[in-house]
Amino acid sequence: MERMEKLLYEASVEGNLIVLIMLLQEDPLILDRVTLNRFGDMPLHIASTLGHTDFVKEILTRKPQLAMEPDSQRRLPLHTASAKGHVELVRALLSVSSEACLARDSDGSNPLHLAAIKGRSDVVKELVQARPHAARAMVEQETILHLCVNHNQPEILKFLIETTGDHEFLNSKDSQGNNILHLAVVYRQTETINLLLLSTAIQVNAANTSGETPMDILAQGPRDLKYQQILQSLTRAGAVEAKIASTNSDDWLDKKRNTLMVCASLIATMAFQAGTNPPSGVWQDGSTTDPNRRAGYAVMVYNHPTAYQIFLVCNTVGFVSTLSIILLLISGLPFLKHRVFLWILMVIMWIATTSMSLTYLVSIWVLSPKPESETFRNVVIGIVLVLIGLMTLLVVGNTIRLIAITTRGFRRLLFPRKRPILLPIIRNHDGM
Repeated sequence: MERMEKLLYEASVEGNLIVLIMLLQEDPLILDRVTLNRFGDMPLHIASTLGHTDFVKEILTRKPQLAMEPDSQRRLPLHTASAKGHVELVRALLSVSSEACLARDSDGSNPLHLAAIKGRSDVVKELVQARPHAARAMVEQETILHLCVNHNQPEILKFLIETTGDHEFLNSKDSQGNNILHLAVVYRQTETINLLLLSTAIQVNAANTSGETPMDILAQGPRDLKYQQILQSLTRAGAVEAKIASTNSDDWLDKKRNTLMVCASLIATMAFQAGTNPPSGVWQDGSTTDPNRRAGYAVMVYNHPTAYQIFLVCNTVGFVSTLSIILLLISGLPFLKHRVFLWILMVIMWIATTSMSLTYLVSIWVLSPKPESETFRNVVIGIVLVLIGLMTLLVVGNTIRLIAITTRGFRRLLFPRKRPILLPIIRNHDGM
């Protein structure tokens, strides 16, 4: 039996289809037996590595399930065929099971990762076409785009960005907070840098966990010719150092605070005027018999007592909310420079604008005659409700975004990362 297994091994190395058929005729279970007894060099893996297409197809025809059998490093035949760039073999293996595209080896790599690392562009296209989602798999918190930059594969990087890279995926960060532009600057890959700056929506001023932008990383290297070329490209794209980016962020916050101050002041003025001069005005002459009709009292209290209460509550909430915004903005407290505070002001402004919208709605309701203006009032109600709905969506969206940012901040606080090395060592993901 050992002699036949040795012959099978030699046949898989040579791709000898005649010997394979002869052995299978003599012992139809020899492939199953070798798979069970030998966890290392299995015939299908050997033939896939060496590119013996006919040999592989013969095995797949008789035992298609062997395409999903892992070796000692948890690699499938598709892993080895992809790493070696055997396109026909890859097609044959995919025809049996495209699920193999998603299989991970002991390093966490799927066949697409290995093909991208080795620069097998034709294989990458086949694998992406078979299972596009395989490109989304992470390897040690790195995307396949990070792997392409780490292994200097700009052609494959361009293809993956064009076919699978949306904005979020393109700007994904690794465990050290680096996006692919950070890495391209680290390695001084001018071709990749120009590709990212000219043809993608890469974030040129994104900061890693050490607070460094791509421009900061560039400044740490030698001032040679490549430095000048990359500096020119980054400058044209609007890249700046982290300190300047932080200053720009502060300027943006200052503009937002100034805008909020102006809006709050206007709304507070409107609320004060509406409170002192409500819809329908006030009684000019007093009544000796009715205490609600004294001079200076609101007419609305007499004609629409319930609506007046709603009007007064909404108007007061809007007035107090905007006064709170003004008070906070002029207080000069140190926490006012944080984005969280801006979100709090936005929520207060939402309360104020919603209250004033309801105040307007009640005013139109009591001032419009019935039933002649019923259709008009319904239109007004609909418009106001749509406005309130849009404002609510805005607040909810920014709340979700704030929660995500806060969660990432806590994660970095609890699990701090080491400072990224300027020239990281390229890992051998394929082990070949």
